[in-house]
Amino acid sequence: MTDTYGTDGPSTRCVKAASAQAIPGQPVAAFPITASAYHLSADETAELDTYGRGSNPTWRQLESALAQLEGATAALVFGSGMAAITAALRALTAPGATLVVPADGYYQVRAYATEYLARQGVNVVQAASGEMIDAAGHADVVLAETPANPSLDVVDLHRLGMACRARNARLIVDNTAATPLGQQPLSLGADLVVASATKALSGHSDLLCGYVAGSHPEVVDAIARERLLSGPVLGAFDAWLVLRSLGSAGLRFERQCENAGALAAMLDSHPAVAGVRYPGLPGDPAYPVATAQMRRFGGLVSAELADAAATHEFVERSELLVASTSFGGIHTSVDRRARWGDDVKAGFVRISAGIEDTDDLVADVERALHGL
Repeated sequence: MTDTYGTDGPSTRCVKAASAQAIPGQPVAAFPITASAYHLSADETAELDTYGRGSNPTWRQLESALAQLEGATAALVFGSGMAAITAALRALTAPGATLVVPADGYYQVRAYATEYLARQGVNVVQAASGEMIDAAGHADVVLAETPANPSLDVVDLHRLGMACRARNARLIVDNTAATPLGQQPLSLGADLVVASATKALSGHSDLLCGYVAGSHPEVVDAIARERLLSGPVLGAFDAWLVLRSLGSAGLRFERQCENAGALAAMLDSHPAVAGVRYPGLPGDPAYPVATAQMRRFGGLVSAELADAAATHEFVERSELLVASTSFGGIHTSVDRRARWGDDVKAGFVRISAGIEDTDDLVADVERALHGL
């Protein structure tokens, strides 16, 4: 694949993106944590910041870092990943438009599209990852999630981007699972990237944050206006926390990917496990596309145990696994997705690899699976 990441490695990119401006005599990590109100001057056109819901320096530092990592000219931060996605969809859809959303991706996106946007006159079409390219031929806006959560199927973004351009449709790509360290959707034909920085980029399971990144000024401006009017903003302290975490994201993500690959290989040959999916497994159906467009395959693995009881016993037997529905943190977590209404078997689990030592994690999971 063409290298769109430049000459720097992932950790170097993260450190550069998260670094404060080098000013002699000032702290190395001099990020401001700003308030909601600002002193105003007599020149009413002079202020960049007037009220914290519109803009503030902490946001701008984080937005600059995220844009740099995604290969975008601009980024906008939000109070959660869903806030970012829904703001982008409100800004880009209108009554009579056709919107394609993932049928095998995050369930709340489908719920928002069918329960809210459809009532506003938007024609909502659900398409699985393998159906996205065909569905784009009849769409005005396409939202793809790749790898999809929790199916972990992969969409060919280059082909999907060409299909969208042929129709002048906008392509939005949810890059949460891959992160900008594993995949660059804008270089593959996407108009916008949306993501939850709650997950691997912040990586400590202690905050909520989402963002939109892109290089079309009119689109970014429309979403910024939507954010200003509807108010799904990110707190300045949470922005500061993401910035603090971003510098180590490359190291954490590298270990998460290493652990996920090792777990996937072990699970794929274990008699108590079926239906293992990981884009980095050579036998995975998504492997050919994933190797063409991804630099790293992410920290998520999906698998099937016998039933719901087996998944609970699996976690209880482990010393390292945590039952949690979020992902991307330093702890390896397990989520039984059927409990949230996903169309999966009762024993289907999504495993989010943490940053434990790989040998320790694999051995712990093998012990927990023994006899299930």
